[in-house]
Amino acid sequence: MKKKSLLAAGAQLSLLTLVSRVLGLVREATKAAFLGTSYLADAFGIAFMIPNLFRRLFAENSISVAFIPTFKAYLETADTESGRQETQDFVNATCTLVTFLTTAVVVLGICLTPFLVPLFYKDGNLTVLEETTLLTRIMFPYLLVISVAAFFQGILNGLKIFAPSGFTPILFNIIVIAATYLLSPFTTNPARAMAIGVMAGGTVQAAFQLPFVLKGGWRVSLTSLKKAFSNPGTKKVIALVGPTIIGMAAYQLNDVVSTSLAGHAGTGVVSSLQYSLRLQELILGIFAVSIGTVILPDMAGLAKRQQWEEFGAMLTQSVKIIALITIPITFFSLITGEHIIALVYKSKNFDQESVRLTLEAFIFHISGLFFIAANRIISPAFYAQGNTKSPATAGILGFAVNIALALILVKPMAGGGIALALSLASLANTIFLLVFLARTKRFALGTVVRGMVGYSLKMVALSAIASIPLILLKDRLFSLFTFGTRILQEGLPLLLAALIFGAVGVGLLIVTRDSLVQVIARKLRRK
Repeated sequence: MKKKSLLAAGAQLSLLTLVSRVLGLVREATKAAFLGTSYLADAFGIAFMIPNLFRRLFAENSISVAFIPTFKAYLETADTESGRQETQDFVNATCTLVTFLTTAVVVLGICLTPFLVPLFYKDGNLTVLEETTLLTRIMFPYLLVISVAAFFQGILNGLKIFAPSGFTPILFNIIVIAATYLLSPFTTNPARAMAIGVMAGGTVQAAFQLPFVLKGGWRVSLTSLKKAFSNPGTKKVIALVGPTIIGMAAYQLNDVVSTSLAGHAGTGVVSSLQYSLRLQELILGIFAVSIGTVILPDMAGLAKRQQWEEFGAMLTQSVKIIALITIPITFFSLITGEHIIALVYKSKNFDQESVRLTLEAFIFHISGLFFIAANRIISPAFYAQGNTKSPATAGILGFAVNIALALILVKPMAGGGIALALSLASLANTIFLLVFLARTKRFALGTVVRGMVGYSLKMVALSAIASIPLILLKDRLFSLFTFGTRILQEGLPLLLAALIFGAVGVGLLIVTRDSLVQVIARKLRRK
């Protein structure tokens, strides 16, 4: 079978992720419409963040990063009867391990919730604390079902099957949105309806992928804990997961400490930061996560075959694609941020003050977009080599930078200071990752870095030029649409602004004979 290129391999997954992230934005807009930046919005945000912290530790980076390379190694021997049985035993042992550990954390978390929640509030308002505790307990089991879903995703991605896992977040968002509208009349408040939707959506994410795993030829069943912990494959996974969890724990503690600082900064700051991050994650999810997911198995194969020149070329092209996408979006968002926020969120419960609060965070969140995306591309370069310690160390250092800056900036800048701290820490994390990558000395990193930096600076220059007509015409564009609904007032001028910015940008890329544009053009001509 002809090997897909990076751009082609990520196309289907990017499309699914685009739909998912757009629906994620609709989900957040639904939350804004029902809860605004009220104490209930903060309560839901904190309640969802607590189990979500463990989800990211167990589900996303830990299980996937440790499981996929190990599973891929097993698959290479699965063409024999004994090799297939060993692979099946490894799958069952990993499933048991995931289920047991996450269940234990869920039970412990539900018991400890009343002691965790007060850490996120400045004062001890009993109503707020009780509501946040209840919402957290409703959503804590989400950790179990989503970890199982991530395990299924690891199997499918190891088999280079990406579509089912890319589709499940779409189902999740639809279910949460539907639950909010359908159940709100029957619950004490809309936040509880959303919490029930989260649990239902997570369960469907796991259930939907199971048939595809079975179709791929792998059974999923539980085994004894003794076999689970003694299996050679799970021992390797645990060895890889250990450093990854430490690094991810540092990264995720950023969320915990930042949320706690935001909770102490005033009502609405927690939710405004989350609304801002959702806009940022729309772009990250479409491109960075998709590309990172696609390149990990291929990078692992190149590393195993010691094809380091191709390895470096894939890494360089991946970061260039990220720069081509994120840097222009950053410039456009900085210029039109207030209108973007108003278009997506503004409603009866999300008023102009909510827009102002969210904009304070968004300006600084979006400024770090490229570095956050680049980190999600550079990290797989370590994981593909079986090196989880270096990105873990970079995560710890980045955590230290973020917390130090957040503590300094939160008082004078509130939510904006927390957002700025995250962006600066992401820049620092990128630098740490490149320094550690240089120590591997397995490929010409200097050439890779020069390619990354040179192309990124080019995109900054072109984006700045493309911004000039947008800055000059923006106010005039929006003054033309002062009638009708929010879609007309904000959406139409934003669309026109994007078309102007995009047309100038594409024209500049063509004039400068951009290498990536030429590659894309050649592929389109072949089709």
